[in-house]
Amino acid sequence: MKPINQFVRKNIKTFELVGVVMRISSFSLVSWLGPASPFMFVWIFNTTDAVLLSWCSVLKKDKAYTLLNVFWVIIGVVGILKAAGSI
Repeated sequence: MKPINQFVRKNIKTFELVGVVMRISSFSLVSWLGPASPFMFVWIFNTTDAVLLSWCSVLKKDKAYTLLNVFWVIIGVVGILKAAGSI
C-alpha cells in the first residue's frame, strides 16, 4: 500500500480535482434528470468519489474533510443498498 500512497501523495491535487469533478457531475446529473436519474450509477459514482476524497484527506491528515467524506461513503453505501432494493 505504501507505493500507492506515495503515488497518490505525489499527485494529490489531481486526485482531489478528479474527485470534486466526479461529485459535481453526479449531483448535476440528479439535478437535471430528477426521478429519471440512473440512481444506482449515481450512487456508485458518488461513493467512488467519496472514497477517493477520503483517501486524499487521510493522507493529508485533514480530520474535518476525512469526517465529511467518510460520512459520504457511509451514505453512499446506504444509497447503493436502497437502489439495489436490499433495504
